[in-house]
Amino acid sequence: MNSLLLWAHRLRWGLLLLLPACTDPYLPEAIQSPPSYLVVDGFINSKGVTTIRLSRTYAVGSRTAPPVEPRATVYIEEEAGPRTLLREAPTGTYTSPTALPLNPAKRYRLHLNTLSGQEYASDFVPVKNTPPIDDFGWRAEDSGVNIRLSTHDPANATRFYRWDYVETWEINPIYRPQVEYKAGTLDFPDLKVPFPNKCWGNAPSTTVLLTNTTPLSQDVVADRVLRVLPPTSDRINTRYSMLIQQYALTKEEFAYWELLRKNTESIGSLFDAQPVQLTGNVHCLNAPAELALGFVGAHSVVEKRLFVDRRDLPQAWPTPTGYEACYPPDTVWITKPPLKFPLQALASYFGPTGVLIPIATIYNGGIEGYTGQTPDCIDCRKRGSAVKPSFWP
Repeated sequence: MNSLLLWAHRLRWGLLLLLPACTDPYLPEAIQSPPSYLVVDGFINSKGVTTIRLSRTYAVGSRTAPPVEPRATVYIEEEAGPRTLLREAPTGTYTSPTALPLNPAKRYRLHLNTLSGQEYASDFVPVKNTPPIDDFGWRAEDSGVNIRLSTHDPANATRFYRWDYVETWEINPIYRPQVEYKAGTLDFPDLKVPFPNKCWGNAPSTTVLLTNTTPLSQDVVADRVLRVLPPTSDRINTRYSMLIQQYALTKEEFAYWELLRKNTESIGSLFDAQPVQLTGNVHCLNAPAELALGFVGAHSVVEKRLFVDRRDLPQAWPTPTGYEACYPPDTVWITKPPLKFPLQALASYFGPTGVLIPIATIYNGGIEGYTGQTPDCIDCRKRGSAVKPSFWP
């Protein structure tokens, strides 16, 4: 995952010196102007389309997206065999034209040339076949929704596993506006921009999930807990889904991800291990001293999806909406002195910029006030997408 690789880089170059009675951070030159190293994110898919993302490391304090590496020449190379060129689309992302069934008796690597003339290659690696997922489900326990997975390899040939996942959940805003206040004007009763009554949030996994079965006599992963959603999570308010991706790794690739996990997760106290330099199996051929981040393996990927419906969870659990901070709403009364004019009242209370969206409140056949909230409390597109996913029931 590119974000994890970049985080590891930040740890490598962005450590702060903390001393007793000292509050000033230590900011060496490496933090303010770090080297621009290549980051290679992806793997060679042995049974599908290969996608590789190229980017560069960047400063710790930067709030922009990582700079991508455009217009590189990237291809998959079989040892003592042919090569397949990857196409760039979008910028910085390189994809094989079709699925590439790899020969399990051969070894493969990624080879690339940047626009600036640097040549990189990963080590040749064997092809790993990822076994199927036996069971992927969830259980409601005291801790919350426990999402679990079981798998095994009857040939005892996998032993090293990694998982990624993507979460999707339904978002239902708690307000239904009838009027929009924007730039000193009112749109009532028909809004020029309709506010959806349902959206879908989406988020990738942010932790490194690994398992090693070498201590076991059989290559079996049983009831591995991948995620725990507490009862207070708004993601299980209505309906929740997870897409899991399983990968079989070599021992070397597993060691790389394990080091990455320790670098990103075990940094909470003074007694944790210090982060170490993370590189991988990608090397600069025409400048050996130039570092590169990433590990390019060759394996297949297995996917499965599950759904969690609120109706199947314990009734005693709370039903958080994610909009708790939006209640109670603010109200402006326009029929009581000194607020006699609707637009002036709204402008004096919500401001003239239109950043707040009020909801009309009607009493006794007339409008006496407006109940308003911020766009984040009204427009669920601030928290997700109004486009229904194709896999959603």
